[in-house]
Amino acid sequence: MLFSIYMLPLGDIICKYDVQFHCYADDTQLYVPVKPNDLSQLRNLENLGVIFDSRLTFQPHIKSITKTAFFHLSNIAKIRPILSLRDAETLIHAFVSSRLDYCNVLLSGLPNYAIRSLQLVQNAAARLLTKTRKYDHITPVLASLHWLPVQARADFKVLLLTYKALHGLAPPYLSELLTPYIPARPLRSLDAALLVIPPINKKLLGFRAFAYSAPYLWNTLPLHVKEASSIENFKSKLKTHLYSLFYGLP
Repeated sequence: MLFSIYMLPLGDIICKYDVQFHCYADDTQLYVPVKPNDLSQLRNLENLGVIFDSRLTFQPHIKSITKTAFFHLSNIAKIRPILSLRDAETLIHAFVSSRLDYCNVLLSGLPNYAIRSLQLVQNAAARLLTKTRKYDHITPVLASLHWLPVQARADFKVLLLTYKALHGLAPPYLSELLTPYIPARPLRSLDAALLVIPPINKKLLGFRAFAYSAPYLWNTLPLHVKEASSIENFKSKLKTHLYSLFYGLP
């Protein structure tokens, strides 16, 4: 509390320069727009534990996650014979799944080959947990554990942020990026809870921006998912939908 009071004037100072910001418990983030050409001059930068490269491929970050996750899986494998299924799952979620999910919204829209190493981490974790043999097909195992694939987990996070933004539960700088679609004349799409998808330059990675990816993914959802009455209800319906979409199972 005392720290928050001490830092309170900082917000007024930042606002004087018309810069958007977000205050965390022990950190303050400034949001400054940059042009694509400016990014090429930057080397790898780390912010809140995420490594940003000049082309926003996040390959250095993915390599870091992969290396750390396999290290922890190796350690868990040494004691797996004496662990119960529940205890092993707890360790895997604490040391591996948490790393796959951390800031994974940034990975949404990346091609499958770019996140393949992260999917291999999840596959290895599932094999270790269930004691599945190396050459057995992994998809049924992931489905039995109700683990969404890496790509689906990233999309899940984008859609959850979208739901929060549309219901006033997210920062204004996210809510301002979303515009409900209102057709010029009465159409069936009026009741579909669609969002406007802005025009983008795909050559400049615009398709991975939240302003584009959020409405694009949102518009693919069934109406009953969009109209969820609460966050928990939305998360449950969304996971069920993505589970069916990626695994083709009810």
